[in-house]
Amino acid sequence: MTSLASAKRIVVKVGSALLVDWETGAADRAWLAGLARDCAARMARGQQVLIVSSGSIALGRRRLGLNRPTLDLGEKQACAAAGQSLLMRAWEEAFEPHGIGCAQILLTRDDTEVRRRWLNGRATLETLLRLGAVPVVNENDTVVTEEIRYGDNDRLAARVAQMIGADLLVLLSDVDGLYTGDPRSNPDARHIPVVADITPEIEAMAGGSNASAGTGVGGMATKIAAARIAHGAGCATLITLGRRDGTAGPLDAVEAGAKATLFEPHATPAAAYKQWIAGSLAPQGSLTVDKGAANALRQGKSLLPAGVRAVEGAFGKGDAVLIRDETGREIARGLAAYDAEEARAIQGSRSDAIEAALGYRGPDVLIHRDDMVLTGG
Repeated sequence: MTSLASAKRIVVKVGSALLVDWETGAADRAWLAGLARDCAARMARGQQVLIVSSGSIALGRRRLGLNRPTLDLGEKQACAAAGQSLLMRAWEEAFEPHGIGCAQILLTRDDTEVRRRWLNGRATLETLLRLGAVPVVNENDTVVTEEIRYGDNDRLAARVAQMIGADLLVLLSDVDGLYTGDPRSNPDARHIPVVADITPEIEAMAGGSNASAGTGVGGMATKIAAARIAHGAGCATLITLGRRDGTAGPLDAVEAGAKATLFEPHATPAAAYKQWIAGSLAPQGSLTVDKGAANALRQGKSLLPAGVRAVEGAFGKGDAVLIRDETGREIARGLAAYDAEEARAIQGSRSDAIEAALGYRGPDVLIHRDDMVLTGG
């Protein structure tokens, strides 16, 4: 079972209700300091942490003096623009005592659904995590339209967890998990500690008695939707209380035995990702490789340009392509790191010749082993 103690890569989602002191309209720095301490402790034991944080609109309201209950889209975007720097400053100040740097990442739905942008975003996040920084992700509310909005950061957090192959998604809430009924009005409501499958019965709990749980856009229903996305990516989801009595942070509290609901995945993130490549994407082209490259792929190596003998199709960067041996037999599928025109320009070349051929320095491989699945002999 994936847990906070065993997960290698953790995405923590923080909503405005936790981050903002609603009496002052400013960031709740004491609460942020507690969560940063939690995250720093996990990073010190070798785990990687990424944060998906709401709060820019709420903080921007105060800066712009917009205290009305409802705002139109233009006003929300203006508040997001005004509040984003305040949000990042609050996170930077929270992590500074631990010597940990933060990095701002603003995404739209297209960034997690269009494969080329998805690959670019993943590369940036992977680099930040490797360098020991904490990426702080938020929806890019300053430019996004209603048609391409996520609308809630629960689902954005799940897509980010999918993008980086996270083991665990933690959704901090104002309730300590999923119940069979609303615990605030039904004393017989039963807490559900573990969910093995997201069944219609579980979804009914989220959309009914638990619908108002969580003060964000969609409450518990969006958290279950996020858990379903994460589940498909081989990532566990933990829903737990963000604010707790005492000095323990929310992550420490869960490890100490505090109530939470864990949604278990049925596969690892790597296995789920490779299954997606193998069965869910229509190939847009193909690469024919020589015998040496074919053998290297079977041994778990990446596909280097030097081993490619032919490029077919009109695929773009990030598109799925077939990999065939010299007899025409399919041996693998993967996501191309270059488009078809670039692949033709570098086929048969050593990796150190890519920059000269294309005029810029790109990846050393045509398809990385993590973006490839073997499908044939």
